[in-house]
Amino acid sequence: MAPKSKEKPKTPTSSQPPPAIEDLFTTLDRHIQRSEYEQAVKVADQVLSIAPADEDAIRCKVVALVKDDKIDDALSLIHSFHKLPIDLGFQKAYCLYRQNKLDEAFECLRGRERDSETLLLEAQILYRLGKTDACVDVYRKLQNSQIETAEVNFVASLVSAGKASQVKGALESWRIKPTSSFELAFNTACSLIENNNYADAEQLLLAARRIGQETLTDDGFADEDIENELAPIAVQLAYVQQVLGQTQESTSSYVDIIKRNLADESSLAVAVNNLIALKGSKDVSDGLRKLDRLKDKDSQNFQLSQTLDAKLSQKHKEAIYANRVLLLLHANKMDQARELCAALPGLFPESVNPALLQAAVLVRENKAAKAEELLGQFAVKFPEKSKSILLARAQIAASASHPHVAAESLSKITDIQHFPATVATIVALKERAGDNDGAAAVLDSAINWWSNSMTENNKLGILMPQAASFKLRHGQEEEASRLYEEIVKKHKSTDALVGLVTTLARVNVEKAETYEKQLKPLPGLKAVDVDNLEKTSGAKPMEGAAAAAASAMQEEVKKEKAKKKRKRKPKYPKGFDPANPGPPPDPERWLPRRERSSYRPKRKDKRAAQIRGSQGAVTKQDKQETAPSTSKSNQATTKSAAADHSKPSSSKASKKKSRR
Repeated sequence: MAPKSKEKPKTPTSSQPPPAIEDLFTTLDRHIQRSEYEQAVKVADQVLSIAPADEDAIRCKVVALVKDDKIDDALSLIHSFHKLPIDLGFQKAYCLYRQNKLDEAFECLRGRERDSETLLLEAQILYRLGKTDACVDVYRKLQNSQIETAEVNFVASLVSAGKASQVKGALESWRIKPTSSFELAFNTACSLIENNNYADAEQLLLAARRIGQETLTDDGFADEDIENELAPIAVQLAYVQQVLGQTQESTSSYVDIIKRNLADESSLAVAVNNLIALKGSKDVSDGLRKLDRLKDKDSQNFQLSQTLDAKLSQKHKEAIYANRVLLLLHANKMDQARELCAALPGLFPESVNPALLQAAVLVRENKAAKAEELLGQFAVKFPEKSKSILLARAQIAASASHPHVAAESLSKITDIQHFPATVATIVALKERAGDNDGAAAVLDSAINWWSNSMTENNKLGILMPQAASFKLRHGQEEEASRLYEEIVKKHKSTDALVGLVTTLARVNVEKAETYEKQLKPLPGLKAVDVDNLEKTSGAKPMEGAAAAAASAMQEEVKKEKAKKKRKRKPKYPKGFDPANPGPPPDPERWLPRRERSSYRPKRKDKRAAQIRGSQGAVTKQDKQETAPSTSKSNQATTKSAAADHSKPSSSKASKKKSRR
């Protein structure tokens, strides 16, 4: 039976009409409300297939792509419609901001109307650029806006700008409590940490964790998502424990956060960095392995991943790179440390840490002179940031026995060059270098500066006695006496008066006697005739009867001391009877045996014949002794030898059985 032929499908006479644009926009709105952004993009494409220049469809597609984290597709879509009269500048700036192209994003906002959304994006860009002061100014303009996260970001910008002390007043002006949200509580706790108020910060962080747990649970977040959202609070709590000296608790917290492998990469990076700083030079290889988790996998050299580079602040990134260099120095990986230090000035051009790290590498390579030269050039190039650079240069030079360079570096720090500690250090360095005149000039300059200073906490009372002592020590008696005299007139110091009298006694005796009258008489010296004491030539040895009487007196004193001594019963060992002590111990028992009188060395046996030659060789004497042997004895020996050879071998029987 032949198979039946299949019926051909009927072709439609006319194509199905497309849905109405109104229905498509209704579907598009429904997908966006349900956060179904992929379907929203497809519906927007259907609208654009009907109306290619529809502005609402284009905006909806761009927003849907951004919400779906497809930033590159959204930016390319914006570029494809740049010829249309549609303003997508804000969306373009936001996409560039998400791509961490901050300068381009900031340029896109220039000339735009400064509404609340534009100001908020501008503030976020400024925050990421590290321009925290400008960021704070923008957030102040948003105080009366209805943006929910404005106060949270405002507190964060105040903390980053070093204005943590203003957070409390800012919250009062905004009429908001710190515990109104867990994000605001976290940022406020960070401000307390900046103010060194760690106990209150810890309590507020615990409250932030509790509020966040309740809020996110009510919003329907999964446990894993809640853990990721609250990861910054856990890291900050561990940091507070670290600062408070709770080392074990903070270490276990950091290790637990790292082991969880959270999706929040920034919190993971901060935990790794803090754990490395807590351990110091211990477990260097483990620290390097942990830092390798933060690097870009496509890069051969150490470079933070794109996500961390976009989320972390400049301060955090700089700390991670600096710790990486220090770990490499501890691991003695000088090539990698040198290579990473060469890249740091480009990453952090406004920081002094790259120069300090480069100097540390040079010092480790025993190139102190190059380190001093490098720091000196940086101090000249950036004088406003030269304080820490010059301090490091002074320390390196002093350790390398370059006192001139160290003193010069300290003298250039205008903020502290006249303080007593700095003056004392510079003077000691110049003395070590043999520049006593320069040391005296430093003391004179410091005294002159404090004399003209109008501060209440004047340091002349500390500097002038030390300057007078220095000049007296180096033979400048007149200058020393002038300083001592000025101290006596201003401060009425007894020590200065003593120094003045002692110094004037070498220069002007009459003036010394005048000031000597101001000294108070010492008690117990009224019966001493000083003039007669000065005329005496010192104590003389006694002779004759006086000497005999003196010796008799000394003997009587010794006898009285001997009588006064109380005799104590001797303590004997346990079980020892003093009545029957037994034989006396050997007086030579502590001497080595070879040094005792009873020691007799062993005699060497000289009768043994000296046999030379290889093993089994026969000497002439042996040949002579064996020569007179008879034939019978030879036969006997051959028989015995044959008998020995005829015995069966027992080597196989004596071997142990091997294990099978």
